[in-house]
Amino acid sequence: MKLWDKGYDTESIVEKYTTGNDRVLDLKLAKYDVLGNMVHASMLKKIGVLTDEELKQILGGLAEIQKTINDGTFVIEEEFEDVHSKIEFELTKHIGEAGKKIHTARSRNDQVLVDLHLYVKEEIVGIKKLLKNLFVTLISLSEKHKSVLIPGYTHMQVAMPSSFGLWFSAYAESLVDDLIMLNAAAKIADQNPLGSAAGYGTGFPIDRKYTTELLGFSTLKYSSVAAQMSRGKLEKIVAFAMASLSGTLSKLASDVCLFMSPNFNFLGFPKELTTGSSIMPHKQNPDVFELLRAKSNKIQNLPSEITLLTNNLTSGYHRDFQLLKESLIPAIEVLKENLTITDFMLQHVQVNEHVLDNKIYDYLYSAEAANKLVMEGMSFREAYQKIGKEILEGNFKPDKNVRYSHEGSIGNLCLDKIQEKFQQNF
Repeated sequence: MKLWDKGYDTESIVEKYTTGNDRVLDLKLAKYDVLGNMVHASMLKKIGVLTDEELKQILGGLAEIQKTINDGTFVIEEEFEDVHSKIEFELTKHIGEAGKKIHTARSRNDQVLVDLHLYVKEEIVGIKKLLKNLFVTLISLSEKHKSVLIPGYTHMQVAMPSSFGLWFSAYAESLVDDLIMLNAAAKIADQNPLGSAAGYGTGFPIDRKYTTELLGFSTLKYSSVAAQMSRGKLEKIVAFAMASLSGTLSKLASDVCLFMSPNFNFLGFPKELTTGSSIMPHKQNPDVFELLRAKSNKIQNLPSEITLLTNNLTSGYHRDFQLLKESLIPAIEVLKENLTITDFMLQHVQVNEHVLDNKIYDYLYSAEAANKLVMEGMSFREAYQKIGKEILEGNFKPDKNVRYSHEGSIGNLCLDKIQEKFQQNF
């Protein structure tokens, strides 16, 4: 069944090519399509297009379809283009003639738009919950290991003292930035496009404020053309938020891979959470974090992919938009998996509390030694040169009693402030 059927058949090769992967991907949108149909039908009743009895039949039929979606028996067979045609067919099969009225004052374009807006809104809520779980784990680890010092690096060279507390809290606070991006994407999604039809509205006296309220949107996309232009823009904005979060996860994964190396030996995991080598019996590889890094980097490419799909398209609908679901929906699933596995792994992290016992880290304290001379009255330039000369001549003896007190340093992590910032944006 095709919503645009006019009594002739499309060549099979064309039908197969244009349908693409919609039948599979649309299963993720089915429950939102049912909701959109219910609200649209209620609005049609309000403006006199449907009778009380017809609305009752339609809502009852849609409720039955929703049950099949909930129990996992809903399928979109090959004779259907997408979820919209499947649901309208099932509805008409259930209730008869009233089902044929459901598409009044509507286009498949605003159907898919409202489905995607509702889908994105709910998925962002789910992503934020997983992000919060990871944030809580990172804050807990930061507090637990706040006194365990590790080297900090610049240019991949030993630089100044850091700590596990500072390292874990850095990623926790970075998640706050990602949370802000997700909130911005959620706000963009929280606009009702239903009623824009094919992008130019409809001659029926529809009530868009009514559907906005019933669908739970905070506002509507007023211009029907702007609503249609949100296709592609919505996905791109969501992709940027996902890329930001994935950038945080990718950097964390790279750090873990480095820190797990025997050359560093800063941290590790139970052997059951690592993998082995087919030839080297001693190996315990960080495969989880290597895959996390790779999968996160793929998501970081998502904004570019969506940009290239939609770039230079004129206003109005284009079939190019169909491919957006193939990019966005699987990436959302991968991002949720990435957040879940990261949180799981970090809950089992094993921290080396004696990293700085190794003499190769003695120069970590050079800046602190210069600072001490400054506090005693020497200019910084003279202190810098004095310590530098001691290092070159092999006479430098580090004082390993570090003294940091300012906000955001190893002596003052400000975990309460980071948590407060998170709560303000969650």
